[in-house]
Amino acid sequence: MNDKPASFRGGLLAALPIVMGYFPIAFSFGVAATRGGLSQPEAVMLSLVIYAGASQFLALTLFASGAPILVAAFTLIAMNVRHVLYGPALMKEAGRDGARRYAWAWAWGLTDEVFGQALGAVARGQRFSESYMFGLGLAAYAAWVLGTAVGAYAGGGALDGWPAVSAGLDFMLSALFLALLLSIFSRLALPAILAAVVATVIGTLFWSGTAGILAGMICGAVAGMAAGLLRGRG
Repeated sequence: MNDKPASFRGGLLAALPIVMGYFPIAFSFGVAATRGGLSQPEAVMLSLVIYAGASQFLALTLFASGAPILVAAFTLIAMNVRHVLYGPALMKEAGRDGARRYAWAWAWGLTDEVFGQALGAVARGQRFSESYMFGLGLAAYAAWVLGTAVGAYAGGGALDGWPAVSAGLDFMLSALFLALLLSIFSRLALPAILAAVVATVIGTLFWSGTAGILAGMICGAVAGMAAGLLRGRG
């Protein structure tokens, strides 16, 4: 293990792959938001306040379809409730180095990709540091907000002549998180991953994409807990 805690600058540098992924996706969101009828300030405000990646695209769809506010709010909360578990999971992996003094601030930046990057760094022997988390989270957040602002400024027709680029941006967020997930993949995580994938596919095919995501989160979490309990008894 590296005895020297990671620095704020180290967090900024570690965030570069996330920044490179976030900016074009956020740009696509800014374009989609203005195309969906939001003003430029409203599109940027969504990213400033909600900062929920794929859920922001879902929010646009729900609002455009006329879904009731309570239904939209419940759907978005259900999709993002997994973030509540990121902090405790990271602290458990960090062990004695798991400082929590400013957790109320840096935990805001624990997106899927930031969590994956931080967890991967700890798993590779890097000491946990709140300064590192601030650098990692701030760079990712800035890239998302800036990308949204540029996309909103470009306007709704910015990607009309580039359908292949538009399709690629839709997949980039999932691809980025998958790459980070594979960096910390282990046999111990296999049952939870398989359960989540199977439940997501079945839920999507027989109900809807939202139902598939919820089923995947629940089944993956239950499978992970069951596997942990079985290992503890073994």
